[in-house]
This record gives sequence, structure tokens and C-alpha cells, in this order.
Amino acid sequence: MRRWRNVLLAVGALCVFLVTWSMAVWLLGLVLLVLSGIGHLLHHRARRRVQAGAEPVAVAVPVTGRWRALNSPAARTPSHGTHTCAQTFAVDVVHEPEDPEGTDRPGFAWWPLARPPEEFPAFGVPVLAPGDGVVVRVSDGARDHLSRTSWPALGYLLVEGFVRQLFGARNLLGNHVVLDLGGGTFALLAHLRRGSLTVAPGDRVSVGEPLARCGNSGNSSEPHLHVQFMTGPDCRQAHGLPFSWRYRSDGADRTGVPADNTLFSAPDGA
Repeated sequence: MRRWRNVLLAVGALCVFLVTWSMAVWLLGLVLLVLSGIGHLLHHRARRRVQAGAEPVAVAVPVTGRWRALNSPAARTPSHGTHTCAQTFAVDVVHEPEDPEGTDRPGFAWWPLARPPEEFPAFGVPVLAPGDGVVVRVSDGARDHLSRTSWPALGYLLVEGFVRQLFGARNLLGNHVVLDLGGGTFALLAHLRRGSLTVAPGDRVSVGEPLARCGNSGNSSEPHLHVQFMTGPDCRQAHGLPFSWRYRSDGADRTGVPADNTLFSAPDGA
């Protein structure tokens, strides 16, 4: 159903913005855009109803070292601006080591237009299981592309993201792994490095066990880890679940989800 909404949106946009010789085609495009918008609105309303009153799932931080939270559900929900693909309570984390030693995270600028993923400290960092569970899905074939960390590349990322949506969730997530944590809770860890997954469907894993390495695959502006929890193994059909983990920030142990731009790390012994 979601793919059909995106197809209506794409065809409608083409008719409205590219067709100038036929009023009938222009009106058809306008109708398709309206239908697509209504479909997205109904979908979002249904997702909000399902999430009302859900209790946060207690999990562990799936990385070690110092990281920065971005697009956090502590600031808003849906955290990524959409309920689709069960992203309602998702969070992105980028690695910013406390002792950089030449591994500073490159900032956003006009130049260079793009950077190799190896220039970012998150690339290749181990990704760990956030809880005990069973691997139910893996994907490991997407390439790690150049960053989109310049103004021209940001525009490209927006168009690229729209196109990726048309071809399904796998193109958005890139390389990823889904874990069944039990009790109707599933964890999804995305944008992993190609060839780095060390688990397969059916494997049983323990909290803190390495699963893969952080990469820059899928709809990603720079190497980072996308983390979300959901009600089923297929993000296209599941609903997002709120979560809570123990983390250390500003010298204190905390529980919850770090807010946007908060530097944090996993507490010792978590």
C-alpha cells in the first residue's frame, strides 16, 4: 500500500510539474497528488493511534565509546518526521571519540562536495546487540557510498531519499539486521557496513554481542547507526515502539533517550 502511495505521488508530480501541453494531464496529476496526500494522512493517523500509551522498552546502548544523538524521539515524535517504516521512535547516533587523535568527525560545509566514508570515525565501529534475542533478518549487499555532508549534496540526498522510497524499505535502510527480543519487541539496526555482518537468521545473540560494523549504506548522509524498535520483524508492516537505555552524559548516569545533539556513552557495566 505504501509503495502505491509513493507511485501516485511520483506520477502526480511528473504530470503537474513537467506536463505543460495538456490541461487534462495536469488535472490528473493534481488528483493523484491529492489521493497520495490523503493516503499518507490516513496512514499517519493510524500509526499515532497504535502508539498511544506504549511503555518504553528497556534495552542496552548498541555501541561503545562517545556518540552524539541526532533525530531523537526525546525531542519529537515521529523523530524522523514520519511513522512509516516504524520510525516513530527511531534515533540516529554518530561517533565522536573523546580522544580524536586525528579522527575528528568532518563537519557540514560547502566543500568538499562529498567525502569517502573512511574519513568519518563512525565507519567500521562495532555495532552490538541491544538485548538478548534471535536474528530474524539480515541484509548485507548495499554499498557504502560517499557522504552527503555539503549543501549541494544535501539537495541530492533529498531527491535520492524520495527515489529510494519508491523502491522499498531495503533501499532506505541499506545493510541492516533485525532481532527478535521477545515479548513482541523487535530491534532494527541500519546503515551497516557492507560485508561486516557476523550473524545470520536463526542465530541467538546475547546483549553486547557484536553483530556488524557501522557503515554508510542506504539513505544516509554520513556513517552513523540508525536504531529503532518495533512490533514486528518487517518495518513496512510494524509500528514503532518507544525505548529507554542507560547512558552516561555530562558525568552522570541517566535513563531514557539522549536528546538531540547530546554527547553520551554507555555506562561501565551496562
